[in-house]
Amino acid sequence: MLNRYARAFFTKVLTPVAAFLLRLGVSPDVVTIVGTLGVAAGALVFYPRGELLVGTLVITAFVFSDTVDGIMARRLGRSSRWGAYLDSTLDRVGDAAIFGGLVLWYAGDGDETVMATLALACLILGSVVSYAKARAEGLGMTANVGIAERADRLVAVLVATGLTGLLGLPTAFLGVVLGLLAVASLVTVVQRVLVVRRQALDAG
Repeated sequence: MLNRYARAFFTKVLTPVAAFLLRLGVSPDVVTIVGTLGVAAGALVFYPRGELLVGTLVITAFVFSDTVDGIMARRLGRSSRWGAYLDSTLDRVGDAAIFGGLVLWYAGDGDETVMATLALACLILGSVVSYAKARAEGLGMTANVGIAERADRLVAVLVATGLTGLLGLPTAFLGVVLGLLAVASLVTVVQRVLVVRRQALDAG
């Protein structure tokens, strides 16, 4: 949902940033890589120490590179399969780092086994959501359905984690969000499997 409604807004806001980076001679691939490194660092340096607000702020500062690199590529006329491949692959790295950082905190000093389990479920199911779509496309089919696309999951976990760190909300608040994300991701996997199965059967 956020992919549809927010993309135009953020593209407009971030276009000047993309133009500035192009004037500096920065390539879209560099932005993609630096953005992923920033997200991973924010998640894996701060979250495991329980610094949820700082980690979320660092992640947020870099997460929009995913939009900036696309704008840059289009302005250069370089949108390519390589760029799409690199972007999608590093998106998985960033997502895994975010949930992995939460797993490390709650399985370690955070000492909340249920929270660690929920974060791990989100990590695993989020990866399966992405794989289900990628594998379908690799077989010449589509799986563009689901109630929990990447942008939805990312915004939900960052907002919930940031608010937990900022306001000192009970752990249960973030737990509820992680639980809902895990369920929504599972539903999305099932939706994509059913859509691909129908296409496969129709194709004979």
